[in-house]
Amino acid sequence: MIIIGTKCQLEQVVTDELTAARVGSGLLPVFGTPYLAAMLENAALTCLQAFLEEGKGSVGTHLDISHDAPTPVGMKVWAEAEIVNVSENGKLIDFKVRAWDEKGPISQGTHTRAIINSERFLARCNAKLEG
Repeated sequence: MIIIGTKCQLEQVVTDELTAARVGSGLLPVFGTPYLAAMLENAALTCLQAFLEEGKGSVGTHLDISHDAPTPVGMKVWAEAEIVNVSENGKLIDFKVRAWDEKGPISQGTHTRAIINSERFLARCNAKLEG
């Protein structure tokens, strides 16, 4: 059973490879929004994975975040996901997501993940390559 209120927090140091200038989402050497989004999704994935039985996984279906403050290279960032809702059929999981750097909040928002059968999901995906 998935427990509402479960939280997971990840941290990393911003490097040159994680900047907006490097990924192409901007021109400045600051923590890039695509990397922020990926970090928030990863926190949610990590939070949920412990509840899933073998053969099950999850995929992101919705992400609604703000990126409210810049973070320079060399500063540590934290991303947190908290389970706030489980759909009636148990397949959609909603998260509150937030991020901080060493000086304060940098992001907030929501994220939804769908629980999937990993093998079936990949088979459907790879079927797109066939005629």
